[in-house]
Amino acid sequence: MAKTVKDILNLIKEHDIKMVDFKMVDINGQYRHVTIPAQNFSEETMTAGIGFDASNYGYAVVEKSDMVFIPDPDTALIDPFCAIPTLSMTGNAMIIDSPQNRPLPQYPRNIIRAAVQAMKDSGIADEMLILPEFEFYLFDQVGWNLSDGTIAAQVDTKQSFWNSDVEGKGVVVPKQKNYHIAKPFDTSYECRSEMCLLMKEAGIDINYHHPEVAASGQFEIEPQLGEVVHMADASMMIKYIIHNTALKHGLSATFMPKPIYGEAGSGMHVHMLLKKDGKPVFSDDNGYSHLSKEAHWFMGGLLKHIASLCALTNPSTNSFKRLVPGFEAPVTVGYATSNRSAVIRIPAYAKSPDKRRFELRNPDATCNPYFCYAAILMAGLDGIKNQIDPHENGWGPYDMNLYHLPEEEKAKLQGLPTCLEDALDALEADHDYLTADGVFPVELLQNFIKAKREECRQLAAIPHPAEFDKYYNL
Repeated sequence: MAKTVKDILNLIKEHDIKMVDFKMVDINGQYRHVTIPAQNFSEETMTAGIGFDASNYGYAVVEKSDMVFIPDPDTALIDPFCAIPTLSMTGNAMIIDSPQNRPLPQYPRNIIRAAVQAMKDSGIADEMLILPEFEFYLFDQVGWNLSDGTIAAQVDTKQSFWNSDVEGKGVVVPKQKNYHIAKPFDTSYECRSEMCLLMKEAGIDINYHHPEVAASGQFEIEPQLGEVVHMADASMMIKYIIHNTALKHGLSATFMPKPIYGEAGSGMHVHMLLKKDGKPVFSDDNGYSHLSKEAHWFMGGLLKHIASLCALTNPSTNSFKRLVPGFEAPVTVGYATSNRSAVIRIPAYAKSPDKRRFELRNPDATCNPYFCYAAILMAGLDGIKNQIDPHENGWGPYDMNLYHLPEEEKAKLQGLPTCLEDALDALEADHDYLTADGVFPVELLQNFIKAKREECRQLAAIPHPAEFDKYYNL
């Protein structure tokens, strides 16, 4: 049931709320916030909104009108990390027009809502459900230094294999042997359980949490399937809860895709399915892996546009240090059942018609989730509209371990971009599917590309410690 202003006022009164916090999202997918005293909150707050300068959030705002943030009462929750009782809400950015406000097209939450509307208008489906898997590291210590005389980064995890001689109690995990490991080696169990309980209180249902492969403190929390706009909001809140709960337990959480050389990277695999009138669009008992032709066309759209998608699903230079052969990260443009070496994997365990789906395995949580999920939806819709068959285009199914193919066979496969610059080039050349129906404004994509190219330029100019190993004594 949707919350009303009266519900919010009752929450404030019942819980003796002192502050109301409005969480907004910048172009990189990070929270910014503005807080007002609870006594200043009123029905007018929900209609007039909170003024802000969108250009400071990274958006290429071309409108001359002022911007306001309109809270969504359905997102209201009591912030568990504030010592002073605080009610938190997210919402939508609007342009002040007379006589009526209109959505700021570049604001992330407005973009995912526009993508959903485009899906409904197409008649293909009226609901998209997604399940993003959140992999992350928990470190006991982390630090970095970039100065005139020092280029360094250091992390430490007590139970990691490299502490076998100093840990003192022998509670260490061998390299790459952390998957599902139990106590006493799983030293952050209580921390992660608390994270999941807080997520449940925030209205986010959780399937499970567990240790991941990397022995240096890698873990996963998996929510349940949810409606795509809700899950975009939930993705922001999940990261917020993980970061803050980790700090409460004396740990540091990171979603950096590849924080440690030689250990497994952290991804954010995205499972997805469509429904229309409550019925599954992707299910067909007679199709490959029990998926319908619409499901295959959706996959075809993803695979056709995968290079440009990577700019939005993997928008950091570090992202492409994860997307390398030798681990479970995908590097091949293709699809298959129960095969983690292809960029699209169809889980064999999803047997019931309403759960039949596939996952896109390349995204990571450095993305702006609103951009990521909207781009995935728009690429898939393009595939259905144009009936892009992945098999006819030579993208599979690859029902074999692609890492173990002979080199001459590997050479025939199409790979993902190997760096952020290549992904940005692809986005510059291939973005019509994103701008269709006015979902992604061209100005936003141009500004995003410009900002990311500057990031690439800055990082390319910084000497890397590994370069000393390669070149110092030449």
